[in-house]
Amino acid sequence: MADTKREIERKYEADENAGLSGLPDLTRVPGVSAVIDKGVAELDATYYDTADQRLAAASLTLRRRTGGDDAGWHLKLPVSEGVRDEIRAPLSDTLPRALAGLVRSRVRDAELVPVVRLLSARDVRHLVDESGGLLAEVSVDRVRAERLSGGDGTTRWTEIEVELADDGDPAFLDKVEKKLRKAGVTRSKSASKLVRALGETGRKARREPVVAAAPVTAGDHVLAYVRAQRDAIVELDPAVRRDVFDAVHSMRVATRRLRSTFRSYGNVLDRGVTDPIRDELKWLAGELGVDRDQEVLTERLTAALGELPRALLAGPVRGRLRTWAHARRSGSRRRLIAVLDGGRYLNLLVSLDALLATPPLRGAAADTTGKAVTKAVRKDFDKLSGLVGQAVDLPPGEGRDLAIHEARKKTKRTRYAAELAAPVLGKPAKSLVGDMKSLQGLLGEHQDSVMARLALRDLATQAHGAAENAFTYGVLYGHEERVAESVEAALPEAWSTIRNGTSI
Repeated sequence: MADTKREIERKYEADENAGLSGLPDLTRVPGVSAVIDKGVAELDATYYDTADQRLAAASLTLRRRTGGDDAGWHLKLPVSEGVRDEIRAPLSDTLPRALAGLVRSRVRDAELVPVVRLLSARDVRHLVDESGGLLAEVSVDRVRAERLSGGDGTTRWTEIEVELADDGDPAFLDKVEKKLRKAGVTRSKSASKLVRALGETGRKARREPVVAAAPVTAGDHVLAYVRAQRDAIVELDPAVRRDVFDAVHSMRVATRRLRSTFRSYGNVLDRGVTDPIRDELKWLAGELGVDRDQEVLTERLTAALGELPRALLAGPVRGRLRTWAHARRSGSRRRLIAVLDGGRYLNLLVSLDALLATPPLRGAAADTTGKAVTKAVRKDFDKLSGLVGQAVDLPPGEGRDLAIHEARKKTKRTRYAAELAAPVLGKPAKSLVGDMKSLQGLLGEHQDSVMARLALRDLATQAHGAAENAFTYGVLYGHEERVAESVEAALPEAWSTIRNGTSI
């Protein structure tokens, strides 16, 4: 069982001989009523990583620590500067399965090995307010680091750490820092103890950081976009496993962007290589959406029910909706985690890595004029134009519904193609992205209405079979019909404005 703690802290340089007595009087920090001595804790932490330090490269830290009041396994995931989520699991001899899963997208099949051992004497004080409530914990850590693999050195240092109390106001850290700076204390140059230990104990000679060259060719821009989506999938993996809000949706969008890019920019990347990867991305998107689409539909119907006057509610409508939604839920968190733990998903990540390492570039990839990118976006836009025109010309009914759905999918592809093109084409592409977002929202509302009507017919049939009053389902069905009609009425003018306004 793993627990999560949001950690907001700042680290400062300290003299090797510094102690808390050498710090300024922190009771003079606004809001602090007392500084309470919590004693010294002896901490022994072993940090794990792959031989090529994949976790460190992603600013992740994984350790097994004894001593103190939180002994166990800790995985720290970056959130923003100075903010990390610490996932904690009980102390054990081997890495807990829950934490192993959270680093799997980075580690893949590589072995996790001990890289650094840190022995720390932590002298702790609590800053409390007048009611005794904790504001922050201040510690002076005297650290000895020993390299266990990838080097053989040792190093020592002393640092000051200020960690905000749970649910505390981050502005309080500014007040503490102001007092520390007046005393000559400066921020640490290292983001974490591990980073400092690795830097000071490795065998390898120090190298200048590699700065990626700015994209120049069409191939450069396409690969940069593909790399960003691959990185998004990998980075979102732990959040999806932890069921963080919107993580599943965001990962699904990244898979869609990749699939669209491989299709739209077939003049840059060989589709003989990318089509099999597209198929696997489609599979992953489907797995990510197993429950999400049903959840969105249920939320829509529940909200519509909530807006109806009581006089229009007939029969056990809410109970029927709950039963229906539960029965149609074909996925589960367990199923999704099994997918992310499976070999097929890891093979997909490996395939994306291989494509980026040895890209299957075609002739248009060398273009530096923007013509290749413009051609791809224009091709998608022209296809979209044909689909919208077809939808507008068809009479209301199933045929038009299908045509609008196809136009919606092509709208997404055109949007993603324009996103990729924005660094090359500038304002025209950015404007097109905005237009496609707007059109996607309009067409998406129509598709949601179509799906809601199908669901309402199913619900009404079930209610009728159970001798329940189906009146309310008819009322909601009529409402969804009006939603679709309003979209269909607005589409011609909306599309005319977009078509006449585009300059690509």
